[in-house]
Amino acid sequence: MAILEIKNLHVSVDTEAGSKEILRGVDLTIRSGETHAIMGPNGSGKSTLAYSIAGHPKYQVTQGEILLDGENVLEMSPDERARAGLFLAMQYPVEIPGISVSNFLRTAKTAIAGEAPALRPWIKEVKEAMTNLKMDSAFSERSVNEGFSGGEKKRHEILQLELLKPNFAVLDETDSGLDVDALKIVSEGVNRAQVANDMGVLLITHYTRILKYIKPDFVHVFVAGKVAEEGGPELAERLEAEGYDRYLD
Repeated sequence: MAILEIKNLHVSVDTEAGSKEILRGVDLTIRSGETHAIMGPNGSGKSTLAYSIAGHPKYQVTQGEILLDGENVLEMSPDERARAGLFLAMQYPVEIPGISVSNFLRTAKTAIAGEAPALRPWIKEVKEAMTNLKMDSAFSERSVNEGFSGGEKKRHEILQLELLKPNFAVLDETDSGLDVDALKIVSEGVNRAQVANDMGVLLITHYTRILKYIKPDFVHVFVAGKVAEEGGPELAERLEAEGYDRYLD
């Protein structure tokens, strides 16, 4: 069983007014197979946590630890974190003109595995994953995210998730911009990847609608850079009914 531990994490960013602390002592432990949902109002630090785990240089860890099976993640470069089994599905995936989806996926798989996958089994695996995500086969020859709709970008993120098979996936508002049908397809992809790889999931969202498809074991409420409350799925239901006002007084 793999374990991702976040201990007393403090993170700051540089602004025109100087350094601003965003995370103010976050503690969180995720184990293989668990799904943790992080909910909270805008500006509470949810995405900052995601990018800090992934190693975005904009976010400066000033205190605390992130440990993956006891190894210090903060000493790893972003690509080393990916090879160690961490995956980030971004809220706003970037476009990479001139690089086809098929080349991007095989290059990423080679970087993660340390060797190129055998071509025939790989092509079959990619086609099956694309079929499950209801993606047209012509999609693989398009440039990465260039001209993609919001739904296509999110399906491509989950395609990567299914093919790269990480130990832990951080999903930053994967539900944003999705219609009901796309939300269901994307959620089913996350669930398939989790079952296949006993993957731990950290799901960041504003809304409970995705939690109808991806069932959380734990819900954490983020407010002002800290975990204000923790509970089970019933906490998400209460947030849906009551909102965040009770935490903001």
